Amino acid sequence: MAEKKKTKSTKKQVKKEKVKKRKTEKKVVTKRQAKKKTVKKKIEKPKEKKVEVKKEKPEEKKEEKKPEKEVKVIKPMEKMPKEGKEVEEKKGPASWIPRTKIGKEVSKGQITDINKILDEGIRIREPEIVDTLIPNLQSELIFIGGRPGKGGGIERTPIRISAKMHKSGRRYTSTAFAVVGNQDGIIGIGKGTGKETRETIEKAIRNAKLNIIKIQRGCGSWECECGKPHSIPFKTKGKCGSVRVTLMPAPKGIGLAVDDETKKILSLAGIKDVWGTTLGNTGTRINLIQAVFYALMNLHHFRIK
Repeated sequence: MAEKKKTKSTKKQVKKEKVKKRKTEKKVVTKRQAKKKTVKKKIEKPKEKKVEVKKEKPEEKKEEKKPEKEVKVIKPMEKMPKEGKEVEEKKGPASWIPRTKIGKEVSKGQITDINKILDEGIRIREPEIVDTLIPNLQSELIFIGGRPGKGGGIERTPIRISAKMHKSGRRYTSTAFAVVGNQDGIIGIGKGTGKETRETIEKAIRNAKLNIIKIQRGCGSWECECGKPHSIPFKTKGKCGSVRVTLMPAPKGIGLAVDDETKKILSLAGIKDVWGTTLGNTGTRINLIQAVFYALMNLHHFRIK
């Protein structure tokens, strides 16, 4: 029995010793933490003072350096726009790059008159040549298309639309016919096709500029005999398809005794008085205008003083 009591007493003593050790360890830890906090507080105070001193110094330096940097940035910025303007002025006139021999001569200024090219029979392959030599060139569209009107008739339109049937559906294409002239003896016609109306009109005008010819004018009417180039010198004929056109000289005051579409080409050619007759299917306006164009071209068969 005595041994059992001793073991119980020893166990209690061990537990008490362990509890005492834990308490002492906690106290030591708390003392260490307290020391660390005090050390941090002591260290933080001088840091705040140092930071305040450092902040003041760079601010003073920056204020002193700012005007120096601004002056350096302004100088190159003033030079840049001047260089850019010079480059733009150089690129402006060089927008058209000629590819043919005649185009190069026109761009250099060696050829200044379109009559020199037309009299020699040289073919024009660039529309910019005509734009530079004939600045007052005018253009008009011929009404070759049609659509149903309100009263059941046909309303004429400057663009003709045609359709093709494919597996995917209908595909539409538009065509335009243009006339170009300066109202002083120079005329040209051209045809253009494309998917959009704007493209077709531009193509037609471009092709008309490439097909320019010179026309002989005069006063071939025995009723007038004024000698001024207000009409044609003699009777001419032209043919295209089934359409046949004859143009005859007329005295002053008669005007253009032809239909509305042929008036466009004759007025742009510079003819003020003429009589005209037609045969065949004149409803096809393209053939009609081409026949008139060939009739004006046939005036070069004879030379007039």
